[in-house]
Amino acid sequence: MIWLEIMIVLSAILIGTRLKGISLGIMGGLGLAILTFFFHLKPTDPPFAVLLIITSVVTAAGGLEAAGGLTYLSNLAEKAIKKYPHRITFIAPLITYLFTFLAGTGHIIYSILPIISTVARETGVRPERPLTTSVIAAQQAAIASPLSAPTAILISVLAPQGIELLDILCILIPATLGGMLITTLIINHVGKELSEDPSYLKLLREKAEKQEEKVTFNLKPSKYAKLSVFLFLAGIIFVIILGTFEKLRPSWMVNGKWMPLDMPTIIELLMLSIAAIMVLLCRLKPHEITKTNVFSAGIQAVICIMGISWLGDTFVNANQAKIMELVQNQIANHPWQFSFILFFMSILLVSQTATIRALIPLGLTLGIPAMTLLATIPAVNGVFFIPNYPTILAAIDLDRTGTTKIGRFILNHSFMLPGLIATSTATIIAFGLVKYFF
Repeated sequence: MIWLEIMIVLSAILIGTRLKGISLGIMGGLGLAILTFFFHLKPTDPPFAVLLIITSVVTAAGGLEAAGGLTYLSNLAEKAIKKYPHRITFIAPLITYLFTFLAGTGHIIYSILPIISTVARETGVRPERPLTTSVIAAQQAAIASPLSAPTAILISVLAPQGIELLDILCILIPATLGGMLITTLIINHVGKELSEDPSYLKLLREKAEKQEEKVTFNLKPSKYAKLSVFLFLAGIIFVIILGTFEKLRPSWMVNGKWMPLDMPTIIELLMLSIAAIMVLLCRLKPHEITKTNVFSAGIQAVICIMGISWLGDTFVNANQAKIMELVQNQIANHPWQFSFILFFMSILLVSQTATIRALIPLGLTLGIPAMTLLATIPAVNGVFFIPNYPTILAAIDLDRTGTTKIGRFILNHSFMLPGLIATSTATIIAFGLVKYFF
């Protein structure tokens, strides 16, 4: 029976992935309905905390974009990239990492990818290198950001085990940054130079008689742009401070014990408050926020995560005993192998958040120490493995040289090597940090 259930889960994921957009979420809902009504699996609680965090963060990020703050940051990024154009393979991933870390979502990099592609092409740098490493950098930063949904889930699951936000940041930030540095050093030497690439030279010959329109990005930000950036950064700083110093949080007496406000709720309240302050001080019209690219992409992510995370969580919870029977002895003796389970499931679920929500509680049940589980977290970045993630597709579409592509055999795509290097090295670094400093 479990194999039939697995087929239903995989079918929902594959069909949803193929149809794109919010299809992953609605197909996940259909798969869950089949498991519930025909296989009598009891649905788990929907991932309300994750959905609320994403909604609040993308609302604040949407306010940042509507007020011109994102344009202001993009202009700063463009200046930084153009200052050292031949170092774009190293600079671009750092910028996308920073943007994602600050915003809590990798979807914010859509405004930077066209800049990276154009500057690389005009400089003669193979665009595949900075584009692929930048997309992977955003995925890595998403698990290290204090505002991201994966971090919120980690806090809620690991806090009872004595793991605080500062512990998470101290492990995941250096691990993911270290992984990205190693990745860029290697990828900078992968592939032929643009002037020697036969595919690009063929493309130039085919377009020799066409005048390509020059793309410019130096848009003028609004007069409230800097204020919106300041407000957004202030929100991030407050989240980090309250996550680090528990005594600063509001607390209440519960059963004779003082209980501080949990971090997921703090993130939700602060981000919604930042959005409200932006509306008041930056003279925004609320409907302008809902029309931004960041908000639209974020809400699509909410629907996808709701369906696929709920489906995966229900399946794992219903078959927990069987799964534990299969892996308990092996994982108990070699906890680091849990990383491979996380990586494989992140490929199937196409979501770091859904993978963490479904499997980290299982890891605790298997008896894996909380700090060891924290070290395995970079392994959830397997979403690059099948080239269907929105930021991957955007990068491929924006590369007019054709160097960033999906291969004939699907899995031999441009993001495979940088993704494998970044994920594996970040995981190894995380285990090293846990072993020697905790």
